[in-house]
Amino acid sequence: MYVLHYAPDNASLIVRLVLDGAGLPYETALVDRRLRQQDSAAFRALNPTGLIPVLSTPAGPISETGAILIWLADTHQLGPAPGHPDRPVFLKWMFFLSNTAHADLRTIFYPHQYAPAEAHPAHVEIMSARMLRHFALLETAALQHPGLFAAATPLGAYALVLTRWAALYPEDGPRWFDLAHYPTLEALARAQEARVETPVIARAEGLGARPFTRPEQPNPPEGSVL
Repeated sequence: MYVLHYAPDNASLIVRLVLDGAGLPYETALVDRRLRQQDSAAFRALNPTGLIPVLSTPAGPISETGAILIWLADTHQLGPAPGHPDRPVFLKWMFFLSNTAHADLRTIFYPHQYAPAEAHPAHVEIMSARMLRHFALLETAALQHPGLFAAATPLGAYALVLTRWAALYPEDGPRWFDLAHYPTLEALARAQEARVETPVIARAEGLGARPFTRPEQPNPPEGSVL
């Protein structure tokens, strides 16, 4: 049995979509960010960086979203196996999502970690323009590789959650992302919302009735987004 250490509408949501989409049994363990449980000795023993998520497995705890997704894909045949012709494409876009798009989006959510206060507006303007280019690349990739970017797959779930966050966060920041400009990703969002597990996940994390096509600020029944 896997244990997903999660916080609502955090990167653990990506892993949760994949686990539920594949019908893999798991339990959740809340990491309450309001109480800074990610800084606790118990959680740091699982992930020294203190970042969410962590997936506890029979092989030991795995952190880093991209690493968890690749491990799940290889363990449960959720993506092209080593040696498959699509493996290089899968790895390329997984690392792009994890190392580039996700990392860049995070700088918009936490500008105080990357720039002095007086530079925050310029920082957000520069990074949001960069993210729009990233989403354009993901739109093309999803169009060219629909099987790899299908709903509930590692690449599809990752891309969708990034679109959700881009539309919502930071709550008091400028709005710069519109999913309607990316018709392939928008179709992917509709496909994910039509899956039977999506409403269950949305209720568990307080994400609203249409968490990807019409995202709203979460109201989780437990824990805190920030």
